[in-house]
Amino acid sequence: MTFQPVIPTGGIVGWRFLQRTYDAQLESFSSSAVNEREAKYFLDNIGKVQTAEDLVSDRRLLQVALGAFGLEDDINNRYFIQKILSDGTSADDALSNRLADKRYREFSQAFGLGPGEVRKTDLITNMEAIAQDNVVARFEVAVGEANETMRISLYAQHTLSDLAAQDSSADTKWFDLMGQPPLRSMMETALGLPSSFAQLDIDKQLEVFKDRLSKVTGSDDLAQFADEAAVSRLTDQYLARSQTAQLQSTISPAQTALILLGA
Repeated sequence: MTFQPVIPTGGIVGWRFLQRTYDAQLESFSSSAVNEREAKYFLDNIGKVQTAEDLVSDRRLLQVALGAFGLEDDINNRYFIQKILSDGTSADDALSNRLADKRYREFSQAFGLGPGEVRKTDLITNMEAIAQDNVVARFEVAVGEANETMRISLYAQHTLSDLAAQDSSADTKWFDLMGQPPLRSMMETALGLPSSFAQLDIDKQLEVFKDRLSKVTGSDDLAQFADEAAVSRLTDQYLARSQTAQLQSTISPAQTALILLGA
């Protein structure tokens, strides 16, 4: 049976319920026969992988490997993924270093299959972490099938704080965020930016993002999201704006106001 996450309603109310029941729901999802079988296969076989070609040639291994980084949609792009892995991350012109989405760099770095890199596929602790990250990511996918805003909110709870804690410049953190579609979508919605915003010059986007965030939180520095409370406040704003937009697309403004006021 396909796992069905329990999300009784949308918006902040649904999010609070998901937060309260998250551990129990994730445990139920993790212990399913399918997930246990895939995790065991991955851990039993990933240590045999010595090259990028080895990994992309085994679809079951690749599915877990990609899933751990939220890249499961690339499962059929074998040549592209092999190039990401075989280039590694050491060279400036490595493919993963030239892509806006930094998840590809993290993916390549996690396995160490590039030139001059230390292979990590036989490091059991590292591979166990990847297997667990895949389960978490697949749970988020299941949540997203019921409610996409909940999936993005779950994703942001760990990735936004990790991004905030990175040892990089303030602008670099912003460019990294803009290169991660889920985080970008969340930030655009939370700050009330239109869908056409992405068509602006990248430097102008940065300027607008920083200005809007400063008006909302008092700071344009993403480092503020190293604080869980700051992530929580942004998530609430994202969910509230998402719910308002959804309601406005289906009912009248007066009805929207009554619903949001709990009338």
